[in-house]
Amino acid sequence: MKRRIQFFRRWQNWLGLLLVALFLFLAIAAPVLSPVDMKNPGTIKIVGNPRDFQPRPPSVEAPLGTLSKGISVYHSLIWGTRSALVFGLVVALFSMFLGVLVGLLSGYKGGFLNDALMRVSDTFMSFPLIAGVVLISQLFTIILNNAGVVYMTMAGYISTNSITSVYIPENLPTWLVTLQKIDPVIIAFILFSWMPYARLMNTTVLRLKNTEYIEAAHSLGARPSRVIFRHLLPNALSPAIVMAAKDVGGMVLLQATFTFIGMGSSSPWGMLLVNGRDWILSPGGIFTYWWVFVPPTIALILFGIAWNLLGDGLNDALNPRTTL
Repeated sequence: MKRRIQFFRRWQNWLGLLLVALFLFLAIAAPVLSPVDMKNPGTIKIVGNPRDFQPRPPSVEAPLGTLSKGISVYHSLIWGTRSALVFGLVVALFSMFLGVLVGLLSGYKGGFLNDALMRVSDTFMSFPLIAGVVLISQLFTIILNNAGVVYMTMAGYISTNSITSVYIPENLPTWLVTLQKIDPVIIAFILFSWMPYARLMNTTVLRLKNTEYIEAAHSLGARPSRVIFRHLLPNALSPAIVMAAKDVGGMVLLQATFTFIGMGSSSPWGMLLVNGRDWILSPGGIFTYWWVFVPPTIALILFGIAWNLLGDGLNDALNPRTTL
């Protein structure tokens, strides 16, 4: 209880909590703050002339201005918050779950299983994330194309001057229909982000399993499952929770980066920067057309800071070796 009280005495922890709460509020209240266009629902909303190729400054209809073709920066920023939270939390939680499971089992069993799982972890860790995103995206594309799914691109105002429609065969298996709806970037991020959790958990469990209270539990006849989930997991999980909190912000920043370099389109904040890129690079662009660059950049910076501050606060609160 004392550590929890001390946690709230640090202004950095309050700032992290307030920023995270702000993003949660924006994500939940998005339909109220910026209602979607029922004709074209999504993170992109046209509030100006779709044939106007020049960004327009903030106005009543577009509080943060528009990009080319009348795309509202405000709408994409608000709905991008929901997308960012879902992406960051899903990737961080699933990566933590997979890594904790591998590290817990390998550390407890030891011996050959420990060596084998840690070598697998090292192999995945040496594989570049950018190559993993390309690999998983291509596998998804090949599987769906072989099943008869066809992507057709037409001229339009969404994304970078195109609209993609999808033709799905009538007799397509349910699992392929589900696969078509999954973002391959999420799968790639999870598959290539669990290793630090496994390493961290493995080291912690190897240290804890030789402590007196674990040996006492064994001597009293406790089953392995009870030792793992009642004694080892609760005492080894804190560092993984801290890492996951920080990863939420980091994964969203990486997602926006991959979107910006053209390796995915799942980050609305990244797409704002993509659509405003030419205007940013034009002479005096940052100062003349600041609204195409500043709002999404500030959102990404604050999102990363929020979860890092929260992670630092959780580390202070959960780490018994930290003096507050």
